[in-house]
Amino acid sequence: EVQLVESGGGLVQAGGSLRLSCAASGLTFDDSAVGWFRQAPGKEREGVSCISKTYDSTIYADAVKDRFTISGDYAKNTVYLQMNDLRPEDTAVYYCAVDLRLPPTCDLSPSSAIGFDYWGQGTQVTVSS
Repeated sequence: EVQLVESGGGLVQAGGSLRLSCAASGLTFDDSAVGWFRQAPGKEREGVSCISKTYDSTIYADAVKDRFTISGDYAKNTVYLQMNDLRPEDTAVYYCAVDLRLPPTCDLSPSSAIGFDYWGQGTQVTVSS
């Protein structure tokens, strides 16, 4: 069974930090593009960040650039999203997803979500003022 499990969400005050984890079973992240997405109530799903081990590349949405950092611990088959200087507008359910297409390039364009094959159930991040 392929499964992605997010963890690390919670309630934090503005300016605080959280680290989200995405742990995979039934697949490996080594040759995949792994993305983080988020969806706030009443808003469209938004690509946040993506990492590709193959290309040693990371990308970020403009809204989180310089505040969030994506990384991978491939021995643990886990990808992280370190979120610093959190703001109320970061409040959303955060999802990790895996794109198994080759080459494993990252894409956070508006239509990119259709290319991700597997999704976790999400973890809630709430940032208070």
